[in-house]
Amino acid sequence: MAKRVLLTGFEPFGEHRVNPSELLVRSLEGKTVGGRAVAVRVLPSETRTLRDRIEAALVEEQPEVVIGFGLAVGRSAIALERVAINILDFEIPDAVGTMRKNDTIARGGPDARLATLPLDGILASWRAVGVPGFVSNSAGTFLCNQWLYEALSLTTNSAPPVITGFVHLPCLPAQSIELGAETTASMTLELMKKGAESMLETIGTWLESRPAAPTKAAPNQMWIPRGIREVER
Repeated sequence: MAKRVLLTGFEPFGEHRVNPSELLVRSLEGKTVGGRAVAVRVLPSETRTLRDRIEAALVEEQPEVVIGFGLAVGRSAIALERVAINILDFEIPDAVGTMRKNDTIARGGPDARLATLPLDGILASWRAVGVPGFVSNSAGTFLCNQWLYEALSLTTNSAPPVITGFVHLPCLPAQSIELGAETTASMTLELMKKGAESMLETIGTWLESRPAAPTKAAPNQMWIPRGIREVER
C-alpha cells in the first residue's frame, strides 16, 4: 500500500464564516510530510452524510493514517482527542438544519471508541517545537465526535490497519476578535500548521519503527469491513 495520509477538515458552520480546519488541511494538500503524501477532503458540516463521505475517502485514498480536524471555540491549544462516544447531542443544527438530541451514532455499537494515534509521542513533539497542545478526553457531542466514532468504526478491523484520530483546533485570531478577544482564545494558522506537520512526522517515525502487521487483503487495496449500518439518521 502506498504511504499516504488522509486529512479532513470541515466547512464553516453556524455563525463561523471560516473554519480553521479547512484552511489547515488545504495548506498541506499535495505535500509530503513524515514520508507520506498528504491527501485532503473538506467535508460539509452535515450529520446524515458524514459516515458515507469518510468511507468514500478511505476507499479512494487507501491511507495508512487518517486524521480529522475541527474547530473547538474556547480551546486555547490544539486538542488531541483520545475518545469518541456513541452519543450525538447538538447545541446547534448542522449546516442543513438537522438537530440530533440524545441520539446514538450506532445502535448496538460500543459506548466509546479510542483513537489509535501515538498520543504521548505527538505531545512530546509539540513540546519540542513550541506548539501548545494537550490530550482531551472529550470530543464533545457534535460532528467532530461523530467523525471520530465513525472513522474508528470503519477502520477498526481494516486490513492493513489504518491509524485514526481527531484534532480540535482553537479559533483563528480574526475569529477571536469577532467573538470577543477577552474571552475567546486563538492561535495563528502558521502555528496550527507547525503542529500538524510535527504530528505527521512523529506518526511517520512511529509507523516505521513498528513491526509489520499481517495483511488480510491484496497489498494495494485496503479492506474496510461492511455490514448492517446501524446509524440512526
